[in-house]
Amino acid sequence: MTSDSYLTGGGIRVHRTVEPIPMANAIEPVVDALDARRGVLLASSYEYPGRYTRWDMGFVDPLLALVARGRRLRAEALNPRGLVLLPAIAQALQGLDQIEDFERTDDAVAVTARAHSAGFAEEDRSRQPSVFSLLRALIALFRHPEEPHLGLYGAFGYDLAFQFEPIRARLPRPADQRDLVLYLPDELLIVDHRREVAQRRRYDFEVGGRATAGLPRAAAASRPFAGAATVPRTGDHAPGAYAAVVRVAREAFKRGDLFEVVPGQTFFEPCPSPPSELFRRLRERNPAPYGFLMNLGDAEYLVGASPEMYVRVDGDRVETCPISGTIARGHDAIADAAQIQALLNSAKDESELTMCTDVDRNDKSRICVPGTVRVIGRRQIEMYARLIHTVDHVEGRLRPGFDALDAFLAHTWAVTVTGAPKAWAMQFLEDHERSPRAWYGGAVGLLGFDGNLNTGLTLRTIRVKDGAAEVRAGATLLYDSDPDAEEEERRRGPARAPGGPPGFLRPHARELSSPDRRRGHHAAGRVPGERARRAAPRPGGALARPGHPERFRSVRHVEGAARARNPHVRGLPGAAGPGRAPGRRARSPRLSDARQGLAHPGPGWAAVRRSPGRVHRGPLPFPLRDPREAPVRAGGDRGE
Repeated sequence: MTSDSYLTGGGIRVHRTVEPIPMANAIEPVVDALDARRGVLLASSYEYPGRYTRWDMGFVDPLLALVARGRRLRAEALNPRGLVLLPAIAQALQGLDQIEDFERTDDAVAVTARAHSAGFAEEDRSRQPSVFSLLRALIALFRHPEEPHLGLYGAFGYDLAFQFEPIRARLPRPADQRDLVLYLPDELLIVDHRREVAQRRRYDFEVGGRATAGLPRAAAASRPFAGAATVPRTGDHAPGAYAAVVRVAREAFKRGDLFEVVPGQTFFEPCPSPPSELFRRLRERNPAPYGFLMNLGDAEYLVGASPEMYVRVDGDRVETCPISGTIARGHDAIADAAQIQALLNSAKDESELTMCTDVDRNDKSRICVPGTVRVIGRRQIEMYARLIHTVDHVEGRLRPGFDALDAFLAHTWAVTVTGAPKAWAMQFLEDHERSPRAWYGGAVGLLGFDGNLNTGLTLRTIRVKDGAAEVRAGATLLYDSDPDAEEEERRRGPARAPGGPPGFLRPHARELSSPDRRRGHHAAGRVPGERARRAAPRPGGALARPGHPERFRSVRHVEGAARARNPHVRGLPGAAGPGRAPGRRARSPRLSDARQGLAHPGPGWAAVRRSPGRVHRGPLPFPLRDPREAPVRAGGDRGE
């Protein structure tokens, strides 16, 4: 155990204690506690070299909550420890030029950000008065460059963009809708799976002659989860309504108003299972870089497994990873390789990802040093439990005078959840969607007090409110989108249980996975997301050659274990070395790419290795499928 202290930029003395804890099941008590107590768990269960690593960080019973409704932000103390910090927070907010009113009570401070002036330069967009002006002041209050974990954790709603985008609101918002919920914790559990380290970090604060030391951390009361028995409706679209939206969008494409747009619809169902159970199912069946479980209070929870980074800032480096282009996983590693080949050979998918990345680069150009915005990864393959994505990796360097919040605001919201041109697409969504997006299409993550941030898009997410579950599914529409096919696919998308819709939350039958976000047709001959039975060689089992991936028969492996064997695959005389052509000397001519891959799919994962010294962590895009067999492509909805 180690202890130290530091002074923040706003004069708050912070005492920090770091205690190693056993790594096994370290985060599980937090998962269970979030059913009844406020808090956040962020969990990355997906690895990609140079992009994602596996980690967990979570807490319950935070001392402060920041809640925004429109331009009004309320900072509320949730326990006696939060009351110690409230005077410093009030002082930091009261003197801001960006506020138009200020209210103080015994346990809360509320301020309203004034509206921005009529016009401003694009480079100044992120500095217009908004609730983010207030967040910037609070981050400065707690700022310390060597505090990597303490910060504001929570969710950012879609409507935050309306504070500086010229969008005309049409849809009525529920009275209880919140646009932002962030927590300040004082005890964090951190698990680093790569380094196999787990620790508990505790914080105490001193300010204005008062201290939190010795005060209880727990909130005064908790609210156990209670599931609803019924829901008043099963969706926000009547039959045929989504097809009508597609027809309107096609007319906008003809006029040149839009290039693409991503309308969605929401499905509802009673949720008898607690949020902790939903989270564990998602984590097991659909590992993702941005998994999360949040108890937002007021009987509202978010449970998600998002594959897409929104914005990440480390120092002056800004990163995003737009996703466009998706295809269903194959039956085995060889079929995966054929799917990857089909995806990478698609000019349509390539052009769509290029458009998304161009918009993303334009967003960065507002706040980055000229010449530093570049694509450092082009059409890279990310493989998930049921889907394969093509992803670009874009980075830039912040210009002096801009910070992580500027980077966040410059990208609101991602073109992959709105459309292009972005402002026109957002207006189309407001005019033609049937219900407000709330959290969908926003972001979740951390605003760090060290000046960094890490956020993911709010996709593939279950919102649980008053015991009822909501899933919103969207699709990218293009000029050639078929209205009837999109209508059918949207209704299929959220219901992937073997029994079909309804029932998207049936125990042990659900994983939120997204079919192809760029297509208007689903996998030929099967329900999207349905997987064929696996029958494939295991590691070291056989040397793959082109052939039908499903024609396997049982053989006796050279290691003595029973294996499934393709008649087009010959057995190995011995175990293969790392990356070597099995059964051949190193000086011998190597086998062709198609004949040299060692295919060994695991539970939802695949690996293919080829050629001496060149090891690939994912399947390779070389031709392995039977030319008579068409590739299986995923459907058009995003299932988020």
